[in-house]
Amino acid sequence: MLQRVVRSAIVDAPIGRVWAVLRDFNSHDRWHTGVAQSRIEGGERSDQVGCVRSFTLADGNHIREQLLTLDDREYKSTYCIVESSVPLQRYVATLTLKPVTDGERTFWHWESTFGAPPGRERELRELVAQGVYETGFETLRRHLRDGGDLRTGSAPMPTALPAQARRVVLNAYGDATALHGQNADVPAPGPGEVRVRQRAIGVNYIDIYLRRGWIPGLMPLPGVLGMEAAGSVLDVGTGVHDMLPGDRVAYLGPLPGAYASVRNVPAEWLLRLPPAVEDETAAALLLKGVTADYLLRDLGRIGPGTRLLVHAAAGGVGQLLCAWAARLGARVVGTVSSEEKARFARERGCEHVIVTRGYRFADAVQRLVGGADVVVDGLGDAAHDENLAALARRGHWISLGQASGGLRKIDPDALVGKSLSFSRPVVFDYMATRAERRLRAQRLWDALADGTLHRPVIERHALDSAAGAHERLEQRATVGALVLVA
Repeated sequence: MLQRVVRSAIVDAPIGRVWAVLRDFNSHDRWHTGVAQSRIEGGERSDQVGCVRSFTLADGNHIREQLLTLDDREYKSTYCIVESSVPLQRYVATLTLKPVTDGERTFWHWESTFGAPPGRERELRELVAQGVYETGFETLRRHLRDGGDLRTGSAPMPTALPAQARRVVLNAYGDATALHGQNADVPAPGPGEVRVRQRAIGVNYIDIYLRRGWIPGLMPLPGVLGMEAAGSVLDVGTGVHDMLPGDRVAYLGPLPGAYASVRNVPAEWLLRLPPAVEDETAAALLLKGVTADYLLRDLGRIGPGTRLLVHAAAGGVGQLLCAWAARLGARVVGTVSSEEKARFARERGCEHVIVTRGYRFADAVQRLVGGADVVVDGLGDAAHDENLAALARRGHWISLGQASGGLRKIDPDALVGKSLSFSRPVVFDYMATRAERRLRAQRLWDALADGTLHRPVIERHALDSAAGAHERLEQRATVGALVLVA
C-alpha cells in the first residue's frame, strides 16, 4: 500500500523569491540542513527536466533523484527517487507554490507518495514529514531571513558598492553627439528606495524626444535619459521589506535616469523578474510590452475582426502589437520602410504589409481591408492626413509618438465626417498603481511564455555607446529592440 505525506507552510517572502531557490534542483545543500552535499550528474543544468541530482544526507545516507517536471508559470515541480539507501520505494514528490493574497508571502505545498517495507511505514512517513518537509520549511525561512543570495549560496550579499558608477549624461539638448559618459557617485538608498545594479537598459523613442528637448519639463538639464532597466538589488533603504539583495528586478519609471550602471529607484517601481525572463529580454520588452497591452485592451479594444493599422510594424512596439493583435483575432496591416522589415512584420502577424518611406498608405489600407478601425501611430505630423484618410467610420486614431516631428493641432471638424476619435495616451497613466504594473507585466510574461510574443530581436550597445544606439534608432536602421549593456 502506498504511503502519502502532505505538508504545507506559509513563507514570509514573495513567491518569485521562494521559487528562485526551489526551482534550482541542486540548491538544497545550501539551505536544507538535512543535506550535506549535492551535485547534478553529467554536467546538466540544475533546471533541466530529466537531470539527476546525487546527494548525501547529513546522516550519511545517499539518494539520487530525477527532475520530472518544472513549470515556471504554475510554480510547480515534480521529482522521483531513482536510487536510495533509504527504503523509499517508487517515491514521487510534487512541490507547488501559490501567492498569498497580499502578494508578499507564499503558500508552499509539498506532498509525496511512496512504498515502504512492512513494519516501517510509520517510521518513513515521519522521516519524510519531519526530516524533509518540516525541516525544509524552517531552514528555507531562515535562509531568506538571513538575506542569502538565491543563486550562489546562503552567505548574505555584500551591500558595499564601488564609490562610483558609470552613467550617460545630457548637458545640452541636441543630436546624439550631446550624450557623454561620466563617472558618478551613487549614494545609499533613502527611505523607500532600492539601489539597483543595472545590467540591461532599454532604449526607446521617448529617450530621443527628451534628448531633443521636446519634453523639457520631464528632464531638466543636466539630465540622464532612460525610462526602464533590469538588473539586481544591491541594497535597500528603510521601509523596504519586500526586496532583498540579489533579487532580480526590472522597472519602468515615470522619471528618466536609467542610463546608468547603478541607480536608486523607488521600491514601488520595481517588478521582480520571473526566473525564465533574462535581464536583456526584460529591458527590451517591459515598456513596449506594457504599452502594447494597454493599447490593445484599454484603448483599441482589439478583438476578432478588428482592422488594426500599425505604423513601424517591425519596430519594438510595432512587432508586439502585431503579434498580440493577431492572436486576439484582429486583421493587422503594418507599414514599414523596407522589404527586409516587411518580411519580419509578416512573421509577427501582419496580414498585409505596406512598404513606404514617403508616408503614403491610406489608399492601400482602404483597398486591403476597407479602412482601419484603429490606427496606432508613432510617425507624427508627416502621417497626419494619411491617418485620417486611412480610418474607417467610427475609427480611432491613437497618437503614440512623433518620429517625423510634432503633431499639428487636430481640427475637430476633420473628425466629424466619419465620426472619428483621437487619443494621445501616456503609458504611466495606465500603470499608476503597483497592482496595475504587476498585472500588465504578468500579462506580458505570460504572452512570452505561451508563444503569443516572440523573444525579441535585441541589438546590444555598450552603455558608453548610447549615442550610436540613438543614431541607429533615428535612422530607422533597426529591427526589434535596442538595449544598452552596463
